[in-house]
Amino acid sequence: MPDDPSSAAGTGQPALRRSIGPFQLFAYTLGGMLGAGIYGLVGRAAGELGSAVWLGFLVAMVAALLTGLSYASLGSRYPRAGGAAYVTQRAFGRPLLTWTVGLAVMASGLTSVATQSRVVAENLAQLAGLAALPPLLISLGFLLIVAGIVLRGIRESMWANVACTAVEATGLVLVVVVGIPWWGSAPLFETPGGQEIGVSFVMTGAILTFFAFIGFEDTLNVAEEAREPRWSLPVGIVCAMVTATLLYIAVSVTAVSVVPWAELAQAPGPLTEVMARAAPWFPASGYVAITVFAVSNTALLNYVTASRLLLGMARQGLMPEACAKEHPARRTPHVATLALLPVIAALVLVGNIGQLASATVLLLLAVFTCVNLALLVLRRRKGEPKGGFEVPVAIPAAGALVCGALLVNRVLAGDWRAPALAGALLAAILLAFAVLRPRAEALASAEPAAEG
Repeated sequence: MPDDPSSAAGTGQPALRRSIGPFQLFAYTLGGMLGAGIYGLVGRAAGELGSAVWLGFLVAMVAALLTGLSYASLGSRYPRAGGAAYVTQRAFGRPLLTWTVGLAVMASGLTSVATQSRVVAENLAQLAGLAALPPLLISLGFLLIVAGIVLRGIRESMWANVACTAVEATGLVLVVVVGIPWWGSAPLFETPGGQEIGVSFVMTGAILTFFAFIGFEDTLNVAEEAREPRWSLPVGIVCAMVTATLLYIAVSVTAVSVVPWAELAQAPGPLTEVMARAAPWFPASGYVAITVFAVSNTALLNYVTASRLLLGMARQGLMPEACAKEHPARRTPHVATLALLPVIAALVLVGNIGQLASATVLLLLAVFTCVNLALLVLRRRKGEPKGGFEVPVAIPAAGALVCGALLVNRVLAGDWRAPALAGALLAAILLAFAVLRPRAEALASAEPAAEG
């Protein structure tokens, strides 16, 4: 199984363009995480952790970094489109498992794009006075714009992401800057009901705040388009995770200093409330505009990720062969990008898919567990190429345990609808495999997992 992207494709198609530098990889990873819900999550976390919300983000980063380091190591070893699906097939050689992992990641990305399209429409209607236009029409128009950027090229997608990430980060930095005078005015270890800050308390908070770091996994899918991925991809992932953690801690300390944590937990827009109290001169529409950039960025990154994942799975024989084609001039997976458009549009038309989005997050935790285990298998296998960023065996082992524990906790605690829907979605993925199974079995016999 060659590691050169052009030969690995095996389709005679031109290779994807290697144009992503380390700074763009950093922005890509950071943008994915900042768009994962920090603007609203800080309020929910305050309700669980009180003013110690910052501690939850710190512990969650340690837990997320375990899997982030595994992704960084895999990206430096196998810079291929297809991400988690590619490394799963390489490690285990089980087309059914590869199919399930790939479809789970893709489902998560597509539901995110559809959800964010509707959020953008609601905010644009409020910001630009487009209330006369049906929100559905604005959502579909926004979706077409995002698809156009992805089709145009990876460089255009990356620079659009850099711009949106800069706005996202600026919004968070602004909260910290205007709130610094309040630092020290509130205790930072006050908990709901006076709970003791022990292991159980901290882990409960970390389970909630862990999801503010989801987004780093998207970077693996663009490794094939990165320059010097052996070192640039690990640098991008690690630096972005550390940066996100510093921002999250500073924002959470600021938020509970300006607004009492009990009030913050009830605020519909937690950071908007912080700005209203700390900087009443700042127009309310300003944070609506920042939200549009943040949500747009999430939609863009998930569309890019899904298109590269579909391309990689098509190369593996798990999706229609046409989806493996790349545009000869733009060097983008144009067929895969266009194939996803009607699927996302259908999800937009469905309306509220919040429960579906929650279900795909559960599947994503299962994917993280599988990817960590894949790295363990590949590290022990003779003949596998070494990456530019190797991690001790303890890292993926601990990452698998943490993600597995988070998955079990999410299934056993909370709303039963998301786990039930995740189970139904998983059943649908397995059922769909039956249609392509003969081709996938041919792949398994022709392309052994241990091929170097």
